[in-house]
Amino acid sequence: MPLFPIHRIRALLLLAAAAAACLYAGKEFRKMNAPDTILPGQGVSRIRALKDYFPNLEGTRSDSAVYFLESGRPGPTVLVLGGTHPNEPAGFLAAVALVESLRVKAGRLIVVPQACQSGFTCTDPLEGYPQSYSLRSRSRLRTFRFGSRAANPVEDWPDPIIYRHFPSGQQLSGNETRNLNRAYPGKSDGTTTEKTAFAIMKLIRDEKVNLAFDLHEAAPEIPIINAIVTHEKGRELAAGALLGLELENLPYALELSPPNFHGLSHREWGDGTPAIPFLLETTNPVQGRLRGRTGASLAVDGQDRQYRLAQESGRMRITYDAGGEPLARRVGRHLRAIQAVLETYNELHPEGRVELEGIPSYEEIIRNGVGSLLQ
Repeated sequence: MPLFPIHRIRALLLLAAAAAACLYAGKEFRKMNAPDTILPGQGVSRIRALKDYFPNLEGTRSDSAVYFLESGRPGPTVLVLGGTHPNEPAGFLAAVALVESLRVKAGRLIVVPQACQSGFTCTDPLEGYPQSYSLRSRSRLRTFRFGSRAANPVEDWPDPIIYRHFPSGQQLSGNETRNLNRAYPGKSDGTTTEKTAFAIMKLIRDEKVNLAFDLHEAAPEIPIINAIVTHEKGRELAAGALLGLELENLPYALELSPPNFHGLSHREWGDGTPAIPFLLETTNPVQGRLRGRTGASLAVDGQDRQYRLAQESGRMRITYDAGGEPLARRVGRHLRAIQAVLETYNELHPEGRVELEGIPSYEEIIRNGVGSLLQ
């Protein structure tokens, strides 16, 4: 009889293969904790963090950089939030583009590219999402984490069966407890996500923000896509912006914030601070239920055969054409919509304008790609 029977040798080989797979997976998993590189442009005057507005975030996965672009000239203060949902890359990259390329000539801009920093450290289970995607910038390849819709579950494990919003008592599914855009106005002694929302609300109040933008994406089959969602006090500005965008052949829908749906940025920012809030939605096939293979190329190129077939069938009302929904189009839409709202604001408030410089036109972004906006 051999010293090591064949079945034992096979078992040892299987154990070794399993150990190697675990080591490799663990190494890949740990990469999600490595921060994304953001290279502040010449327009950035200083950098703070959310912990400066709520010290309890210090040392946590939820602390995030806050970039100030200040002109030194009087004018309104504008806030732009990206990465509220890290699996919606156009919002994050539009905010990064502002940090790396923009110059402010009047007023000032505050940018938080990764509002839900914790959500960038994981991906959603069972979705097949890529861990990262890459873009060619002006000089080199830049790689960014894809992320999850919500904060990392290890923050406040386990999720409750029912999430009760503070202070309204509104009830939602338990996993919404980690959704930053269900957590406003936040709570100083609440969950990690509620503390993040609390810090952002304090930032808005402390910095006397006049206009605030929350950048999002949604699946092509969702009714609210390519839309500007606003609190009732932003209706006039949003309507003026939509008119200008229509003339540029960039159709948008105008949606008013539901007064009884609590926790949303465009509702709670508007109710709880002097700021006029806007939430911008673009079309992201990575989030859709009809999508086929999900990978980094879908996140960047937005080309999906299943959506193309659905659109061609005429049986679904989706916003998807032969060119797909590439990242350049989605980032370009975000940046152009922000400009359109600010242009309308300037027309109505000539005594206190905000003037931005360095954002290419929508057509230039489509032609040159998102990488042209990055350092």
